[in-house]
Amino acid sequence: MKPAVILLSGGLDSATVLAIAREAGYVCHALSLDYGQRHNAELAAAARLATSLGAAGHRVVRLGLGDFGGSALTDAAIAVPETPTAGIPVTYVPARNTVMLALALAWAEVLGARDIFIGVNAVDYSGYPDCRPEFIAAFERMANLATRAGIEGAKLRIHAPLQHLSKAQIIQRGAALGVDYAQTVSCYQADADGRACGVCDACRLRRQGFAQAGVPDPTPYK
Repeated sequence: MKPAVILLSGGLDSATVLAIAREAGYVCHALSLDYGQRHNAELAAAARLATSLGAAGHRVVRLGLGDFGGSALTDAAIAVPETPTAGIPVTYVPARNTVMLALALAWAEVLGARDIFIGVNAVDYSGYPDCRPEFIAAFERMANLATRAGIEGAKLRIHAPLQHLSKAQIIQRGAALGVDYAQTVSCYQADADGRACGVCDACRLRRQGFAQAGVPDPTPYK
């Protein structure tokens, strides 16, 4: 039983990744980030998922990405788009995945873990540059250059098992592993009870994924 750090946002993708890592036999240490996002409903979802999916532990690290703003997810003055947009959308949070992976890397070294799991996706990913395969590969190279574990020959691996799956395929995989998607929150502007707006990009991709997967959508909408 090998330890692994799983980045767990509370959304559909990260819940599926936690289930995949558990199925693969890893002792899963879930890590969530309170980075100044619009709502805490996804962090409450992460806590539920860590328990229901059998994580060995769950930690929430608080950081101040909201102090910088620059994203509709961290700055209330920037509206969340409710129709598809071209290019990299304003919901992109600068350096978010880089910072999250760096924190996961730090915890992995402390735990003696050599594996980090993240739920990035290069198919239905809204155009975020830090969800691309080349970013994950580059971060893994950096991790092995920048850590004592890497220098001493204990190769660190960044796993992105959803990278080339569609949202429908992700849902089908998770459903087969027993993920209760009713516990997840994906909406960029969910209310305090986790109810989704139904119109943001995350809601659109999620709803479309359930429809294409042939799985009933358990999402509570406002």
